[in-house]
Amino acid sequence: MGKLDINKKAKEDSLLATAYRLFTTKGVSKTSVSDITGDAGVAKGTFYLYFKDKYDLKNRLVAHRSSILFKNALNDLEKNGKELTYNEKIIFVTDNILTQLESNKALLTFISKNLSWGVFKSAITSPPRGDDVDFKSIYEALISDAPGNLEEPEIMLFMIVELVSSTCYSAILYEEPAPLSKLKPHLYRCVNDMINSHIKK
Repeated sequence: MGKLDINKKAKEDSLLATAYRLFTTKGVSKTSVSDITGDAGVAKGTFYLYFKDKYDLKNRLVAHRSSILFKNALNDLEKNGKELTYNEKIIFVTDNILTQLESNKALLTFISKNLSWGVFKSAITSPPRGDDVDFKSIYEALISDAPGNLEEPEIMLFMIVELVSSTCYSAILYEEPAPLSKLKPHLYRCVNDMINSHIKK
């Protein structure tokens, strides 16, 4: 990587880090592009070389931060989950991500408020940037590893993501309707049933 590329990456990283700090403290709606560029020490015109607007930056941050969660979970799976069944692997990754979010409530709030299926699907269909996880390869591996053919895998994944994110948000932040530790066995039973219902025997 040349000096110009290093400088460009440093500016993009600064914008991402500054925006994340502002979005998680002030909120997306109360943060302007001027706030981000001013705090990052980057010219406002430079911002638009990387992002269309603050919402484009927000989506990039959601994908980036989610990518880190997946990367950590997959590294742990590689070390500890080689003997697990297909269903157990998906539940292992889910549990690992929930543990990470439980220890970082600001990240949980940011991702949960801004994660949409459109953002998630974009992460699957777009090439990875920087050191992000290649979601497309993960998605394809999840499908190919299934014991049989997965029927409507996108619908299955959508339902699991929606179920986990909506139920665990309240459980982690407010312990409603129960603490996460109490909710998990019920959640994982549902995830297991969802997977089984999509596998063609």
